[in-house]
Amino acid sequence: MQFIKRIILINRELKRKSILLLGPRRTGKSALLRHQLKADRSFDLLRSETFQTLAFRPSLLREQLKDSDRVIVIDEIQKLPILMDEVHALIEERDIRFVLTGSSARKLRRTHTSLMAGRARRLYLHPFCHAELSTRFSLLRALRFGTLPPVYLQGTDEDAWRELRDYSGDYLREEILAEALVRKIDAFSRFLPSAARMNGELLNFEAAASDSQVPARTIREYYAVLEDTLVGRSLEPYRFKGSKSRKAIATSKFYFFDCGVLNALLGRRSVSEDSPEFGNLFETWVMNELSTFLHYRGEDLSELKFWRSPTGDEVDFLFRGEVAIEVKATRHVTERHLRGLLALDSLCRLRRKIVICREAVPRKLGAVEVMPWEEFVRALWAGDLL
Repeated sequence: MQFIKRIILINRELKRKSILLLGPRRTGKSALLRHQLKADRSFDLLRSETFQTLAFRPSLLREQLKDSDRVIVIDEIQKLPILMDEVHALIEERDIRFVLTGSSARKLRRTHTSLMAGRARRLYLHPFCHAELSTRFSLLRALRFGTLPPVYLQGTDEDAWRELRDYSGDYLREEILAEALVRKIDAFSRFLPSAARMNGELLNFEAAASDSQVPARTIREYYAVLEDTLVGRSLEPYRFKGSKSRKAIATSKFYFFDCGVLNALLGRRSVSEDSPEFGNLFETWVMNELSTFLHYRGEDLSELKFWRSPTGDEVDFLFRGEVAIEVKATRHVTERHLRGLLALDSLCRLRRKIVICREAVPRKLGAVEVMPWEEFVRALWAGDLL
């Protein structure tokens, strides 16, 4: 399979300190390291022999290294968190640079926060973004199959769909069952399609609990598992400070990290371009482009929020309280699509008001920028949007 150049530059980051490279399965972490890094030693914990040997005797990591070894890769470090103690010591004693990859920070955060926070820089690898695919990018393909490398690069639609189905099965089996992140895998399996149906909507734990036949408190934990395994992230509501007259909704939203995985969880092979589902996928893609950009530029993702008033006026994305973005899959934006942006602008002074859509040419409706999605990604990755 062809390799597409990624935005993250591992060698540049490794000059500063060791790296903890996190990302969902199949985002290309191993391929990235093979193409960008010449490691002295590599340990893949997905290989049963390597895992069993180091699990039985973690000190073998130290004992197997030569004095000349300076760059060490350990794949899927979350499978054996006890190795972090050896990694910590080797960084301190021998100034070795480690690249640790993982698809879940759950166990590591609970036991080795100091190493993750101080001695290893945390980086995230996402599925392909528009800036990486460039002329290879197809919006309709991205919304239907997502942009996971082994899915997006498949030659046929049938092969892409098969990869997505396998991915969903692998995720359940390897990430959830093998890591023992939940007690009842059958209940979690019922929860996933329910969470997919609520993608991009205000979280409703009671409704999801009813669908999944588990208590609402368990649903909260399930969403935390999805975030910890990087399969999605919550988007917090924007709150004005100290003004009851500008009260906003207090419930978060949740977005899956990839449109293709979202479709696979719902068994949805195609979506009409005029349907609400298509609009939800378009919004999810914009959300993931924004999140990927912020991660790769080292920005704080918590600065990205949404706003919704108690009366139902809403803005999909708000960055630092000053750049408001509404996402509409329509090919013709009208004044009625501006309601949320104008309502928010009346409460605070927005620097920019943008509608991302599928129109062909950028234009303005009053002070609101009507921005075709192609212009959105160009401006975003050029650093001219936020």
